Amino acid sequence: MNKKLLDAMITQLNFEIESAFVYLAMKNYLETLSLDGFVNWFDVQFQEEMAHAQKFMDYINDRGGKVEIRGFETPRNDFESVLEVLETSLAHEKEVTRRIHNLMKIAYEVNDYPSISLLNWYVDEQVEEEDNFSSLIDKVKLVGGKGLYMLDKELATRVFVPINTAE
Repeated sequence: MNKKLLDAMITQLNFEIESAFVYLAMKNYLETLSLDGFVNWFDVQFQEEMAHAQKFMDYINDRGGKVEIRGFETPRNDFESVLEVLETSLAHEKEVTRRIHNLMKIAYEVNDYPSISLLNWYVDEQVEEEDNFSSLIDKVKLVGGKGLYMLDKELATRVFVPINTAE
């Protein structure tokens, strides 16, 4: 594997782990509000981010690269509202998208077609991630404070569906 691309993928897999802990911190903030559905939703988000990191790790290992786990920033733990949590999440996902697009650019530069194939999955996943947060933001704005209870009940139904990291 091209060293530039490998280094960028290692950086991204560590950012995926950092993302998981961002959502874990948000989950625990929401726990203080007794919003069990939101807590569940963010727990699933945490699990998904860890699965995204694992997918990168598996790929790097399959290609003969060496995975390195590195440190990351302490996540933010306090927020003013559910809406702020969601808006912060959307901004974070937009940063993930920017980073995935940069990885894709590098993969094209070095003509690494297996990596392009892998990264296409992440590009599609980021469309879904941004849409999920945008939709939640719209719903929270629509229902306001009094409707959070019903939205919370809806979010309680989300379940983690493991991804096939070998694909």
